[in-house]
Amino acid sequence: MSVAATEATVGRYKISNVFRQAAAAGLTVCRTWAFNDGGDQALQTSPGVYNENVFQGLDFVIAEARRYKIYLILSLVNNYKDYGGRAQYVQWASNAGEAVNGEDDFYTNPLVKQYYKNHVKNLLIRKNSISKVLYKDDPTIMAWELINEPRCQIDSSGKTVDAWVREMAAYIKSLDKKHLVEIGMEGFYGNSTPEKKQFNHDIEVGTDFITSHLVPQIDFATIHAYPDLWFPGTNDSVQTAFVTEWMRSHWDDARKILKKPLVISEFGKSKKGAGYTEYGRDMYMSSVYENIYRFARNGGTFGGGLVWQLMGEGMESYYDGYEIVLSQLNQSSTASVITKQSHVMTVLSHHLRSTSTEEEKDGGHEEMKKKANDQVKT
Repeated sequence: MSVAATEATVGRYKISNVFRQAAAAGLTVCRTWAFNDGGDQALQTSPGVYNENVFQGLDFVIAEARRYKIYLILSLVNNYKDYGGRAQYVQWASNAGEAVNGEDDFYTNPLVKQYYKNHVKNLLIRKNSISKVLYKDDPTIMAWELINEPRCQIDSSGKTVDAWVREMAAYIKSLDKKHLVEIGMEGFYGNSTPEKKQFNHDIEVGTDFITSHLVPQIDFATIHAYPDLWFPGTNDSVQTAFVTEWMRSHWDDARKILKKPLVISEFGKSKKGAGYTEYGRDMYMSSVYENIYRFARNGGTFGGGLVWQLMGEGMESYYDGYEIVLSQLNQSSTASVITKQSHVMTVLSHHLRSTSTEEEKDGGHEEMKKKANDQVKT
């Protein structure tokens, strides 16, 4: 969005290149930001006030995704201060004379919550300046993400975030019944399942993966996986072992408790980490991909994985160490890993769809059909 808006024709060409390369690799879903709150080149310059030029940049991103047959997951706000986030919303309320105590008031303060709802509504009723389609009617948008990686320092139980999720998911569904909604969680367990907190490895972020994903208006569950950030100093084998258990535990939850599809919506390996090699990143990604395929094949609830993050040439100012530029990679390396995974998941999806159709003809088990359809949907 920012690249498309700030660099005019050149920036838009970079966006087109990323989508072209992603489509060539067989990728079909992209998750990106539908926010930039306050600060430099903001989408939302103040509550409910938008920079039309930046909004047209987002219009272009959506239109180009449609052109390359890529579906979008659009995130509505950031947990972190990057691009404004929760801190900016709370600051706006403070500027308006509201008594606020900190960033966690984002989840509870009535004025701040109304600011968020206003942003949601303004996005949903936006008519794309290129396609002329309202965002809430655009089939290119697969899902809305409530917030990127919600966290809450003042309430480790997860109840504060859960109450916010329930309110905001219901609000979005009241305006838009055509699109899926997901939370944007990393996957950390809360007080509802104390026996599962062992998988957090003493990381407490104030969310409850189980309780919040049981909300009826939440259509699929998400997890993230950054063992290089969460457990710095550990070696590749330790990090890979953690991710395998992390994925297995949440896959089991999705099948048995949530009965919803599961997506690992962020994972990667930073070039900034000690001892980083491209080979090590490829092995890590291959392990994650192999787990996705294995879990999807043995239950159908694992819908796929989104690597963080694909970039185009000339976007160096946005690099964070996790960037992957497909055009700069040898086909024997990371690009090949991604392309191979896209191919095998497509084959599996077609197989599940075929199985579902045959069972429908034969009066097969409803639960099997539902799982297959959910897999295809995500």
